[in-house]
Amino acid sequence: MDQCVTVERELEKVLHKFSGYGQLCERGLEELIDYTGGLKHEILQSHGQDAELSGTLSLVLTQCCKRIKDTVQKLASDHKDIHSSVSRVGKAIDKNFDSDISSVGIDGCWQADSQRLLNEVMVEHFFRQGMLDVAEELCQESGLSVDPSQKEPFVELNRILEALKVRVLRPALEWAVSNREMLIAQNSSLEFKLHRLYFISLLMGGTTNQREALQYAKNFQPFALNHQKDIQVLMGSLVYLRQGIENSPYVHLLDANQWADICDIFTRDACALLGLSVESPLSVSFSAGCVALPALINIKAVIEQRQCTGVWNQKDELPIKMSILSNGTKSRGCQTDIFLKK
Repeated sequence: MDQCVTVERELEKVLHKFSGYGQLCERGLEELIDYTGGLKHEILQSHGQDAELSGTLSLVLTQCCKRIKDTVQKLASDHKDIHSSVSRVGKAIDKNFDSDISSVGIDGCWQADSQRLLNEVMVEHFFRQGMLDVAEELCQESGLSVDPSQKEPFVELNRILEALKVRVLRPALEWAVSNREMLIAQNSSLEFKLHRLYFISLLMGGTTNQREALQYAKNFQPFALNHQKDIQVLMGSLVYLRQGIENSPYVHLLDANQWADICDIFTRDACALLGLSVESPLSVSFSAGCVALPALINIKAVIEQRQCTGVWNQKDELPIKMSILSNGTKSRGCQTDIFLKK
């Protein structure tokens, strides 16, 4: 991850320079066009099209040519500097990433059952991302048979998430109500937070939605015991409908970040309800591999230098212990120590 950050930093420098160069180039050319256009107009007005130029005008035209030449040279120099910055990005990539990782691989590791398991993990990942057509194409090409019941939960979850991203709460509310008992069993506050967001969306409509907001507040009754303070705040905000919630002490209710939060909460609770991990197993494995790969390359080099290659091949477990933090455990502050299987 540190290597990615380093390369990204170099790339940002190039993009920043390129943006600045574009603005400088546009401004410089516009100034030249205005200057030469004004000079041409002045010459035509004072001397006519066929009149001979005076010494003063010849000097002015010479200065104009010099200004054009200087501007072009300056732009060319800045453009050359951008090329050097681009080359530094390439050097940063070569420095921070080992292009040859085949040395830590094992021939034949993706055969038979292993290949099938990899395909299953990839299909599940595509289902999670809502890329159903890609997942189905992979199933056809690999000859993998997937039960439709495995796909249906992901289809529904992605449909609800897409609606939440455009601030449509109804599908998520219907799902939460239909799964209320199981959500309560896992101490989830998802349904209350969805009702809270819907109530806030009514508040944003001002006094025209006052009656509807009061009527909708009845949905908070099942949550009064555990969310009493939050409900009191929502009810107190009704006093400021006439002047607008954005001009009241309750302006924090309009925080846009809560929409991103509700997407995360829905994903976490829905996956827990379905017995799935929040993070895709493929994403977690990929992240773990990125963390472990540099150490594996180093230890492989050491083993080869000391001519004890048998240590690498004789067991199904590498002689190295890795501590990896995944997104699934980071929130709880847990660190997982694993032995990397070949």
